[in-house]
Formats: sequence, C-alpha cells, structure tokens
Amino acid sequence: MPVAPSPVAPVRDRPVRIAMVLYPGMTALDLVGPQALLAGLAPGQLHLVAESAGPVASDTGLALVATGSFEACPSDLDVLFVPGGDGTPAQMRNDALLAFLRDRAARATLVTSVCTGSLILGAAGLLRGYRATSHWCVRDAVLPLLGAESVAERVVFDRNRVTAAGISAGLDLGLALAARLRDPDYARTAQLVAEYAPEPPFRAGTPAEAGPAIVRAAEAILAPLVAGATEAARR
Repeated sequence: MPVAPSPVAPVRDRPVRIAMVLYPGMTALDLVGPQALLAGLAPGQLHLVAESAGPVASDTGLALVATGSFEACPSDLDVLFVPGGDGTPAQMRNDALLAFLRDRAARATLVTSVCTGSLILGAAGLLRGYRATSHWCVRDAVLPLLGAESVAERVVFDRNRVTAAGISAGLDLGLALAARLRDPDYARTAQLVAEYAPEPPFRAGTPAEAGPAIVRAAEAILAPLVAGATEAARR
C-alpha cells in the first residue's frame, strides 16, 4: 500500500500518545494488530481504555485488559482508536462511549478505527462529511446513514480521520499510522520485525474473490451485526 504525503507532523521528541478503546464484544484482532505495531512509538503512553478498568471480553471470549477508564484517559492524544466487533450496535447507542469519543476527538491529532469501529465513530457524529471505510458487510449500506462517504479501500485517510476495512486491515492501519507518526522506514522495520508478508492459502478475502456461495455463507454469519448496526444508525 503506497504511503501518501501526510499533513501530520512526525512525533520525534516524545512518546506518541495513544488511546485504544475496549468494549464488550469487540474483535480482539482489530485492536491487537495495530497495538503491536504502534506500541514501540508509545512507551508508557499507550492507554487501553474502557468504561472501567479491568478485563473486557471480546466477541470470541478472549479478554483484553483495560488499563484505565474513560475518565482517567489523557485529554490530549495523538491517536484515538476504536475497534469493531459484534458489540458494535450496542456501542453505537452507548452514550458514555460516544461522549468520550466526541471529547477526545476534538483535540486528537488522528481519529482512527478498524472494521465496524468506524460505525461507532459515525454514531458519535465524527465521520459526517468524511470519506471512510469499514467491514464490507456494512460499508456501503450503513456508513452513509451516519453521514460518511463510503470508500472501498483498505485504509482511508481524510484529513485527520483514518479508517480501515475489516479485522485484518488493522495491520495495514498500524503500518500506515507508524509511517506518518514517525517515518516510512520505521514502519518498514516494524513490518519486517512482525514478518508481515501475507500469503493466504485462499483468495477469499473480499466478496469479489470469494464468489457467491462463500459470500452467502459469510452474510448469514454477519446478518445479526448488519441488522443491529443498521437499526442503530437509523436512530
């Protein structure tokens, strides 16, 4: 993925200040992928935040630990990040989370998401008038309901909003952010350390590649998420 010139000034004289949101029913990989690639930029300043500190169960049952609450999260951030997951529809209605996002986004250098995390940003009113992406199952149908222009790309930058497509795209987001927050060679080094050179055994990562039968099977699995997110977006 080519890295375009960025209006964001590199952060070189201090750790990058990052807050990553946790909530029940998030997808762990949405968060863990970019967290692993960005942690080296943020020693002592990478905050995993939730309504209250402690374990938070993901949508597959794997628990991640929030190191602090929304209230304890620093006010001024370089990166504000929201993951997606099966819990997205509930979080699109979570007034405490939405208020937290609006407050921190007002001062954050970059407001970012992976997968259906963009719908939560949209529910907070933070994507109105912005180009954005999300998981393919909701991208074109739900993002426009939240005032965003849907874009079928892996990572989308529009001013200080940065959104990534479904789940595995969090790795691409992490590298793209690292390139802008430090420099492209830092991101290349992080990619090599992670040995991120994907060679999937199947070409089924997009609806176009997967074919109609596989798309139908995936849509059946994702139907409750799509229905819930659509209802929440139409509130």
